[in-house]
Amino acid sequence: MIRIQRLTKRIPGGPKILHEIDFEAYPGDFIAIKGSSGSGKSMFLKCLSLQEKWTSGKFKFDGVDVFESGLKGKLKVKREIAYLEEKPYLYPNKTALKNVIIGSVSQTPAWRRWTGMMRSDDYMGGMDMIEKRGLIDKAHQKAGTLSGGEQQRIAMARALVHGAKVIAVDEPVTGLDPHTAEDVLKELKHLCTEQGVIVVAVLHQGDWAERFADRIIGLNKGEIVIDIRGRRMTEREKRLLD
Repeated sequence: MIRIQRLTKRIPGGPKILHEIDFEAYPGDFIAIKGSSGSGKSMFLKCLSLQEKWTSGKFKFDGVDVFESGLKGKLKVKREIAYLEEKPYLYPNKTALKNVIIGSVSQTPAWRRWTGMMRSDDYMGGMDMIEKRGLIDKAHQKAGTLSGGEQQRIAMARALVHGAKVIAVDEPVTGLDPHTAEDVLKELKHLCTEQGVIVVAVLHQGDWAERFADRIIGLNKGEIVIDIRGRRMTEREKRLLD
């Protein structure tokens, strides 16, 4: 479970990007974040995954007060809340399998990323996760040769194999053709329904949020102006995001 209270993020010497955000999420939730450019969508994901420091606020994750528990609490968040950028960073000259096993900067130690060392159980775990993403035939292909949708799914596999319970993903379908975009979102939805993963996804364009998310949160100028469950947005609600 995630519980955030009064999250505020101010750029040093600049404006507030997020203003007293309250947010909760439970296992299996698929939450879409919507808002216009500059509304604070991406910053919210970065604060959620501790890619950015908070100016103020309280943060509980799995019952642990993250900031009061010091380094231990922050490391737990960085290990279990995976932040996936619009174009996920993969090592282009390493295979999909190596990328999954090595892990991201926040989930694995530097020596592991540099050496790329694999144990047999690492190999089997990585291959199993890639197979579940429907990409077993791509496991030994260099990541730089994969399509955008394939790279997104490899990034998901990498996060999950290293213990992620939450995936915070920024515009996962931007630049993808409609068929591939739907496949990526179906995969995210499957992770929620079958594995209890929490997905928090920025889905600004089109009706993807209304088709796949259980809940839609709308931001405008760093504040929550919409928070709805199980239905489409009204025209009035859409105007609140402009």
